[in-house]
Amino acid sequence: MNLRRKTLLMIAATLSVGSIALNASAADAWPARPINYVVPFPPGGTTDVLARLITPKLGAAIGTSIVIENRGGAAGSVGSAVASRAAPDGYTLVGGTISSHAINVSMYPNIGYDPVKSFEPVALIGTNPTVLLVRPDSPYKTVKDVIAAAKSGKPLTCASAGTGTSQHMSLELLKLKTGVNITHVPYKGSGPALTDMLGGQVDLLFETPIAAAPYIKSGKLRAIAVSSAQRTPSLPNVPTMMESGVPDYNVVSWQGVFAPAGTPKPIVERLHTEIMKILAQPDMKARLAQLGMDEQPMTTEQFAKFQKDEVAKWAEVVKSGHIHAN
Repeated sequence: MNLRRKTLLMIAATLSVGSIALNASAADAWPARPINYVVPFPPGGTTDVLARLITPKLGAAIGTSIVIENRGGAAGSVGSAVASRAAPDGYTLVGGTISSHAINVSMYPNIGYDPVKSFEPVALIGTNPTVLLVRPDSPYKTVKDVIAAAKSGKPLTCASAGTGTSQHMSLELLKLKTGVNITHVPYKGSGPALTDMLGGQVDLLFETPIAAAPYIKSGKLRAIAVSSAQRTPSLPNVPTMMESGVPDYNVVSWQGVFAPAGTPKPIVERLHTEIMKILAQPDMKARLAQLGMDEQPMTTEQFAKFQKDEVAKWAEVVKSGHIHAN
């Protein structure tokens, strides 16, 4: 090995050690000021509600205040792009969802960030499935009835809360897995979709259990399948899509916490540990259950793999369905 190569290797090693020491020093001094928590959706939605439940407890646990900043737009992409450009020093967090951190990269051109490379996964808060609904007078009692009708050429319509939502993707995955043709009818939110479903303007509706619960309990709508791989505790008597004969079908909307890529590992792990403790508290578990969230505890490494798998899965669904953002 010549002298020049030895010198370069020594410089590289020195810089690497210095970088590790700098990260360790920054982590030791953290937190020294308030943390900014970006909610990439307007106030009042699930991501915002979860942030306001978690951040007071998290701030108390780590010894600082946490300021929530709502930056809505483009299904979570606007605020997520802002968070991705923040300094990776442990003073910026962002609430990430299946839309902002998985589906959007395939739906929206030039969203301004890579959902995987631009962030460090901190903690998965929880998941919730969608549920396939019909009216009480519908002839479709099961998913097999729906598939049989679609394959016979009967024109069927299915409403969702909007293009690119987990409700919409539940339909698209059903079409991909079974080869049926069902017309998607997107609405601007769950409210209008439920109204038209109740009024008989559409045949089917994918919705979250929390939004559908009052209508199921009152008998105004009938649940015939949930989208998750396992039955959801909020609807224990409703079979899964896989139990209903749709192979390899699993759709869950999810909520998590992310930090900008490059945030020191000790800070990420401290945040993860404290958030997981918060999620295990009885009052928090009860509140998450009220929001229709299922517990899915994961390590940061497991969460990172889960997110990568979600990005790949929805890219395939978006491509096969020729789906474009409105």
